[in-house]
Amino acid sequence: MLPDYDVIVVGGGHAGCEAAAAAANMGSSVLLITMDMTKFGQMSCNPAMGGIAKGQIVREIDAIGGYSAIVTDKSMIQFRMLNRSKGPAMWSPRAQCDRVNFSIEWRNVLESIPNIDLWQDQVTELIINKKTVEGIKTKLGISFKSKTVILTNGTFINGLMHVGRTKLEGGRAGETSSTGLSEQLLMHGFEVGRMKTGTPARIDGRTIDFSKLQEQKGDEDGGQFSFIPHESKPFNNKSCWITYTSPEVHDILETGFDDSPLYNGTIEGVGPRYCPSIEDKIVTFSDKEKHQLFLEPEGHSTVEYYINGFSSSLPLQIQFRALRKIEGLERVKIFRPGYAIEYDYFPPTQLNHTLETKIIKNLFFAGQINGTTGYEEAAAQGLIAGINANLKINKKEPFVLTRDQAYIGVLIDDLVIKGVDEPYRMFTSRAEYRILLRQDNADIRLTELSHKIGLASDERLSLLSEKIKKRDSLIKFIKNYSVEPEVINKYLIKIKSSPIKQKKKLLELILRPEISIKKIKNVLTELSLQINKIELRADEIIEAAEVVIKYSGYIDREQQIAEKLKRLEYIKIPSDFAYDKILSLSTEGRQKLKKYKPKSIGQAARISGVSPSDISVLLVFMGR
Repeated sequence: MLPDYDVIVVGGGHAGCEAAAAAANMGSSVLLITMDMTKFGQMSCNPAMGGIAKGQIVREIDAIGGYSAIVTDKSMIQFRMLNRSKGPAMWSPRAQCDRVNFSIEWRNVLESIPNIDLWQDQVTELIINKKTVEGIKTKLGISFKSKTVILTNGTFINGLMHVGRTKLEGGRAGETSSTGLSEQLLMHGFEVGRMKTGTPARIDGRTIDFSKLQEQKGDEDGGQFSFIPHESKPFNNKSCWITYTSPEVHDILETGFDDSPLYNGTIEGVGPRYCPSIEDKIVTFSDKEKHQLFLEPEGHSTVEYYINGFSSSLPLQIQFRALRKIEGLERVKIFRPGYAIEYDYFPPTQLNHTLETKIIKNLFFAGQINGTTGYEEAAAQGLIAGINANLKINKKEPFVLTRDQAYIGVLIDDLVIKGVDEPYRMFTSRAEYRILLRQDNADIRLTELSHKIGLASDERLSLLSEKIKKRDSLIKFIKNYSVEPEVINKYLIKIKSSPIKQKKKLLELILRPEISIKKIKNVLTELSLQINKIELRADEIIEAAEVVIKYSGYIDREQQIAEKLKRLEYIKIPSDFAYDKILSLSTEGRQKLKKYKPKSIGQAARISGVSPSDISVLLVFMGR
């Protein structure tokens, strides 16, 4: 007799793994179904986590109690903090990972959670009764019953891969596509769209001439993603390498355009603007003579390299000839060609902010099925879907993050309110409150919220409390400690900072942009002793203290703006609001409001096509 489940998660990618783990850790019985149990959290594209804005998302997942950061740290081979030359709102952690170990670590996580059952199979149909999902059916003819279902199918739903004029059904190289679900959901009233993405060739590192390439090492001190201390420091011992295309390379690529599915009309889906194929680059930026490429190692125990920046669906021979004209790759051999893939997705305006669908109750969507791109965006959605599936079963209030609380809140709000017309990728520019949503304070923003709903552990809450206590103690010391000219002036002159003429508070010196706590502590014995008391996580606490000291004015100002705008979120709009009767609304505004049915004035204001004057009209009718 097969058991019934609280939650069934379909798909073992980044979204599916986080969804299953979150729901199970909150007490739900979970069945995770995937087509290949050797590829949990598979890095289908480049072997890296984080980056601009994405690194903030991974830190937020960790703060809430997800596992992406922990798995990243355990499989890390290089760590870099991007954008250090800019303000802290722009700092973004990024890690190269061992692709195979990343998947192994995810399987270790899933198998360590008692409430998760695993099943290898393909889901072909949902069991739906009176607009409510009640389980799934598989290709093996097995039915599983559940209270909720989370679809995290990635690029597998009706996936079709292209290498030149060759087409293969599949959701990833070497893996079959998933069929049946789109057709069924279409019959139930869902809108279905088509998107595309691509990946570059993988090459043999033994055939790369690294002496011709520019080396890109990790940060000297390394780093980690998770706020939880690890027993051993994550690895940071593999380099990436930089090279460039050339006019000759571009000429070779152009000879294959007639056979490129991206250009001959074979692929109809919309591709990612911010991760274009090499074909797109040389057409869109025809004035550029070269494009930067990054050679990224796939792991510790392999010679395979990923060519970041060279995604392509051109015929193999064209890819091969072009690669051999790139400096350092003159004798390169290919393990796997680049390919394009098109797949079905469901426009996310069909979802609530919990990621439950509006059409079928208890059915949740997370990941690329919602039109996003990227491991981090998928994992974040999976986490939120898993949390809300558990809360729905237990008749508890939903867990919805706002735009001033998290990048995850921005991500989901953008998807649900604005929708997508191309694969969605997170950037810092999408977040209007990015000074508040820094990577260093994700735990301060989110861990207590998660602990209240039963996900973030007591250990995490204790670590957070300890961090805040030590940060504030360090700030207090810096505000009260005075520095004598004879102690500090030699150092100030050395770094070309103005010497002081009389005793000054250390705070005044730390406020100078050229001075950091980490460097000045080597000059001031008392400060060094104070920092030594911190012991574990000293770098993290120093960074947190310095950001608060140097940017408190900006942070306070943005917090005030966020509070003012948040008031619009509290002005609710009835679900049956008669927009047609308000003739003073613009035609486009009326159409969009009827289609998306925003739940508040704040949501209405973020819908593309709803003008400020439309919002003013609504406020009048709402008695404001």
